[in-house]
Amino acid sequence: MLNSSEDTENFVRTLIFSIISTVTSCVFLVINGIMLFTLRSKPVFRETCRFILLYNLLLADTLQLAQSQLHLLLSVCRVKVAYSLCIALNMIVNLATGISPLTLVLMPLERYVAVCYPLRHASVITVRNTVAAVIAVWAVSSLNSLTRVLMFLKFPFEKMEVYDLCSNIALVLGVLTAEYDRAYTCVVFVSAGVAVTSSYVGVIVAARSASTDKALARKARHTLLLHLVQLGLSLSSTIYNPLVVALSKVLTRMAFLWIQNIFYVTFIIFPRCMTSLIYGLRDQTIRSLLLDHLCCRLKDRIRG
Repeated sequence: MLNSSEDTENFVRTLIFSIISTVTSCVFLVINGIMLFTLRSKPVFRETCRFILLYNLLLADTLQLAQSQLHLLLSVCRVKVAYSLCIALNMIVNLATGISPLTLVLMPLERYVAVCYPLRHASVITVRNTVAAVIAVWAVSSLNSLTRVLMFLKFPFEKMEVYDLCSNIALVLGVLTAEYDRAYTCVVFVSAGVAVTSSYVGVIVAARSASTDKALARKARHTLLLHLVQLGLSLSSTIYNPLVVALSKVLTRMAFLWIQNIFYVTFIIFPRCMTSLIYGLRDQTIRSLLLDHLCCRLKDRIRG
């Protein structure tokens, strides 16, 4: 009787959390979708390099948010997922996860060139070069995702036909894969950290020059700090799985479920929602169009 009561309580708690997280995720998916549409709606956004990079970052965060919520719902509903489908879903997750920090390597460099080399900015940071850099980001992330899949294929399929939790915890099956993940994550985030920090220092030094646009340098400095915050948020999502695995071994089931729910919101949902808030509301050009599109959607829903 006690076990039945405890199971019912856990089910109700999980259901409530799932509803709250799903509603929150859906709200931000709509906001991100409208912002993605906004960034493609005007030539000024399609032809400005920093907006192209922002679009790429926002697209990756939106994919991660959608995939994370899908994994949660599959787990809560106890949906059995074939191993091959799990690998495909995991490949998409890792593809999107790798794009965010790699894009954050490019974005501070663009701001650095704009402030420190304003006369060369138009010739160096072109739409063509930016698109080529974005393609390179997707290629590197795709190669990382493919490498992990090839590592997974060495494990026997017949011993693991289905999973009811299709996530990285279920799919990191060997020491070799775990070591590769740690090495790749360290290289990517150290590179991004160096890029942001170096650009920030360069902008501070350039701001002391009499020939530098002070307002542009101050705005670029604030933008680079936001890049650093965004990088920290992206890095936080990579420690979710190790923390959950470690805590599952030392906590009771009740305490573990509470902590897991808190960590999911903090490390998975929250970082994926910040891009639209940080950049969409801060940039005056994007903010006005974004609010217009949001208001139009709300009016259409009310009329419908």
